[in-house]
Amino acid sequence: MDDDAPLQPDAAAPADSSASPAFAEYPNDMLAAALERRQIMLPPEQLARLEQYCALLWEWNEKLNLTRHTTFEKFVARDVVDSMALVPHIGLGDRVIDIGTGGGVPGVILKIVRPDLQMVLTDTVGKKVKAVDDIVRRIPLDVQVHHGRAEDMLSTRKAQTLVCRAVAPLEKLCTWFQPLRHAFDHMLVIKGPSWVDERYEARQKHLLDAWQLRKLEEWPLPGTESHSVLLELKRKENR
Repeated sequence: MDDDAPLQPDAAAPADSSASPAFAEYPNDMLAAALERRQIMLPPEQLARLEQYCALLWEWNEKLNLTRHTTFEKFVARDVVDSMALVPHIGLGDRVIDIGTGGGVPGVILKIVRPDLQMVLTDTVGKKVKAVDDIVRRIPLDVQVHHGRAEDMLSTRKAQTLVCRAVAPLEKLCTWFQPLRHAFDHMLVIKGPSWVDERYEARQKHLLDAWQLRKLEEWPLPGTESHSVLLELKRKENR
């Protein structure tokens, strides 16, 4: 489907679609309970690693502003649900580059639930790179942490999948990666309700001319009446 065609009908919503969109308070909550409310079931080893990731992320959050999701409910409702939406769209053993990973979302969560992935976490902010490098070493996880731009990596090494959340508008993503679109298979982008306006702006500037754009998933954005979406960008075969 190209960017001038209607987007595909919404795919089935991720597992949290049956839950209330508003955050609720859960005193003495545990990660397993927050996951169960979203109908997310993980093996014990993955659950333990995810809980360790929370502890380390929140430890670093006292020094750096890495996340606002400092309860298990918020962490699961936003970070885990968003990351799990990516899972069925990434191939077995794919090399995945997380663009602007920040505190490790979605890349760290993806590596925990999909240990088969070859995960690379990238960020241009040195303090965030230091934090996420410490986190993955202490869990531990077999991932590569890169201080710099994902574009620089793709100039010398290819990947199957790029993932990003809350990094840049669509027009910037299209501009940054257009010269490198033959170095990866597709880009998976998590967006909020402003994605429609971003698509319009990118189209007006003809920045989507070289890309196929599809909406793959849609799910409630907690605390609002809006939705998050998962978009896929792929190069057009005739380009």
